[in-house]
Amino acid sequence: QVQLVESGGGLVQAGGSLRLSCAASGSRFSINTMGWYRQAPGKQREVVAGITRGGSTNYADSVKGRFTISRDNAKNTVYLQMNSLKPEDTALYYCMVETYREYWGQGTQVTVSS
Repeated sequence: QVQLVESGGGLVQAGGSLRLSCAASGSRFSINTMGWYRQAPGKQREVVAGITRGGSTNYADSVKGRFTISRDNAKNTVYLQMNSLKPEDTALYYCMVETYREYWGQGTQVTVSS
């Protein structure tokens, strides 16, 4: 069973930055895709960014140029550097890792004040 520990959320003013981290442990299999999703109140969960084991990345249009996803395969950790934050980025951010199935973190709250 894979355990995910997320950290780095918090309250920040618009224009500020936060860095989210998600460390995975307990996997018997190689971790393939790692990613971040978010869910704002009253809205569906949406993908924010993803990264393959080889380092290929993809981003939601709404965060391109502001967010950067990266990973450390040796530490089974994925990061999300969030710059130029906007109030509409406020959401519960979830980490996802994929081995032969998907595993999800509990979420970390990001709140951006105007």
